[in-house]
Amino acid sequence: MVKAIERAMMWRALVTGMFLVTGMANAQTQRVSLEVGKHRIEVEVAANEQTRQFGLMYRSHLPADQGMLFVFPYPIRICMWMKNTLTPLSVAFIDEEGRVLNIEDMVPQSEEDHCSVKMASYALEMNRGWFAGHGVKAGDRIEGVKSLFAN
Repeated sequence: MVKAIERAMMWRALVTGMFLVTGMANAQTQRVSLEVGKHRIEVEVAANEQTRQFGLMYRSHLPADQGMLFVFPYPIRICMWMKNTLTPLSVAFIDEEGRVLNIEDMVPQSEEDHCSVKMASYALEMNRGWFAGHGVKAGDRIEGVKSLFAN
């Protein structure tokens, strides 16, 4: 039983390593500009299962005024964590209309869940403190998220 568990753990490590080396090279992330109040930010869009799961893991730096927008196929209660994420981040949970529901500060390499207070369609990760430092709070609108996937 122990050997089977060890083999499973080794296999998982191997697959994770292969994903890091080759998987993200094939993952398609689009970059878009969004407006948060008077501020323009550039974000990578994680709109499929692979890019949402990988997120900002293993990055040692996130440039100022850049982040990642996680897009979900329908409104859900979103929970985020920081496993294998090296950079301190804040996450804003956003409803389908582009309104910020709540903002949570997260600790690197933590498995603590940070969740939306209501059903959300997006989660926007920025460097920790970015939202507070730019006066962004619950109820504010993120311009541009609604039009990203309009049919």
